[in-house]
Amino acid sequence: MQTSLSFRLTFLRYCIAVAMFAIALLAAPTAAQTQNYIAADLVAEGQPQPGETLTVALRFRPQEGWHGYWRNPGDAGLGMTLDWQLPEGWQAGEPQYPVPEALELIGLMNHVYKRPYAVLVPISVPVNAAVTNISPITVNAEWLACSDRLCVREGDVPTLRFPQQTAQLREDFDAHRAAVPPLIDQQARFAMDGNRLRIAIPLPQALGLTDPHVFIAQSGVVDYGAMQTFMRQGDVLVAELPRGGLRAEPDLLEGMLSFGADGEGIRFEAVPGNVPAGGDRIGNSAATAPLALLLGGALLGGLLLNLMPCVFPILSLKALTLARAGESEAQARREGLAYTVGVMLAVLALGALMLALRAAGEQVGWAFQLQQPLVVGALLVLAMLITANLAGLIELPMMPIRTGGQGSAFATGLLAAVVATPCTGPFMAAALGAALLLPVTQALLLFAALGLGLALPFLLLGYVPALRSRLPRPGAWMGTFRKAMAMPMGLAALALAWLAWRLGGTHFAFAALALGMLPVVALIAFRRGNVLVGWIGVAIALYFAASLPFRVEEQSAASAQSLLDPVPYSEAALAEARASGAPVFLWFTADWCLTCKVNEQIAIERETTRAAFDQGGVVAMRGDWTRADPAITRFLEEWGAAGVPLYVWYPPNGAPGQMMPQVLTPEMLAERARQ
Repeated sequence: MQTSLSFRLTFLRYCIAVAMFAIALLAAPTAAQTQNYIAADLVAEGQPQPGETLTVALRFRPQEGWHGYWRNPGDAGLGMTLDWQLPEGWQAGEPQYPVPEALELIGLMNHVYKRPYAVLVPISVPVNAAVTNISPITVNAEWLACSDRLCVREGDVPTLRFPQQTAQLREDFDAHRAAVPPLIDQQARFAMDGNRLRIAIPLPQALGLTDPHVFIAQSGVVDYGAMQTFMRQGDVLVAELPRGGLRAEPDLLEGMLSFGADGEGIRFEAVPGNVPAGGDRIGNSAATAPLALLLGGALLGGLLLNLMPCVFPILSLKALTLARAGESEAQARREGLAYTVGVMLAVLALGALMLALRAAGEQVGWAFQLQQPLVVGALLVLAMLITANLAGLIELPMMPIRTGGQGSAFATGLLAAVVATPCTGPFMAAALGAALLLPVTQALLLFAALGLGLALPFLLLGYVPALRSRLPRPGAWMGTFRKAMAMPMGLAALALAWLAWRLGGTHFAFAALALGMLPVVALIAFRRGNVLVGWIGVAIALYFAASLPFRVEEQSAASAQSLLDPVPYSEAALAEARASGAPVFLWFTADWCLTCKVNEQIAIERETTRAAFDQGGVVAMRGDWTRADPAITRFLEEWGAAGVPLYVWYPPNGAPGQMMPQVLTPEMLAERARQ
């Protein structure tokens, strides 16, 4: 599937590039056009000397709003062609270009020069060459000049000038040489890893990089518009680039590494070889943010989780824990600490497992456990048992809501973290996104801060008597309240049953429901003295438990209907929508993400939003992450998001995308569409 998408995307870009080329041919200069949009002249550094190399500069001056192209123009455009007229025996070498800029237009990535630039060309002068009264040296140069709306094929035949050596001439050529990146003196290595090209570039660790970008000279090797990622391993920089339509592995890879927006960089030549894995991620704003700020964001995000809709199903457990905290000061402290340990242990375990899976090459993100049918089935069984326990139908010693005690509080903390953490609040997005990019130790610190934030209200209740004094005293009311709280837990069980059906199909959901129901029936039978019925229930429950893994249906669940009639997300679909020039609203959701569903009801699935999108010609696109999807996971990672929801707005005419807040207001999308 990925290869097919890549092929369609490459074919689409090829068609657009051919169309631009055809337009450029039709827009070729006519007699009426007396001035190029990019002016050019040709000047030598000095006088030619026999047996030496003469450096000449082909200098270009684009008009405001116009740009020229690098040797590999990218998704669209044309490189420059040079046809030299030289004296006999003289030879022109390979042009040496400065570092280009990456410019995205209508969904296509181009490698361009928007400011004045010079291409240096070495010319070898024969030993026996006559350097006086030589015939004029000219070059027939053709190039493509483009603005944001128009491309024009231009050309000129400048004659080489040999000005007198002056301080200004030397200064100009020094600047031209400084703009051409040097070729590193060590061999780089590259490896084709599935759909990614990985390049190991020797680069001193002390050299700071603000916004690196790799330009590959060979056409079709990489996907020019895809996100590039960079890792540091000592004095080696590892660049990972999604591959393009050319699937053959070259013997030699040439390219440039741009250090940032200042035009500095290096050239490299890479041969096939070993490329190290792992390292410290660079070039991402979330990963390079101060660790203290990220820890604060994770802590605040954990606090907000106590108010998020995804926590509502376990409010019964929290309410009873709060009520029991008033029994004694020592007991309250023990329970607050035990609850905190349970929450932090669960969050750290989930985070460490996610990092381990990603290190092993799996494309997973935060809340990955809810993409697994068997995990959802287990949570459904647990939710049904807790519901029965709260309702007073059964009494289980290991249930966290049966009585007080640190064991009960610890189990409550474990369960609260597993169920609550899939909802990423607005302050958690950057921290969890950075956790995917930072070294393991720092990433685990972020997960620990998230767990501490989630547990902090209960920890404070355990250690601050003034807060505990505001809680109602334990009494007979707790039994009634406990039964009342079976309602939200039962609704949570129904939601998990629906999710089990979406992930595993009808037979899987039925088996999970039966597995949750039969132990309740068996325990009720045992309590009433009907041992035979109890053991029959246990036996059937064991049968369903053993058969549950084999009942998962692999077919994809159908996407929910939407007022916006969204296009399913894929790389090719997004490129096609952006190439159309229309604004694009792209959102990623999942059936287990309650925050996503709340946003959809409040801001997305509204008649006012649909009307505004229709009037503004907005293309709606949706990515469903209910099941694991490597393509969506990669996209989330590229935007520094560890999970859903993620909302991205692409303005018209190929402008860069903008990440929107994780909490949408009713008129936010309609206002964007009207702009």
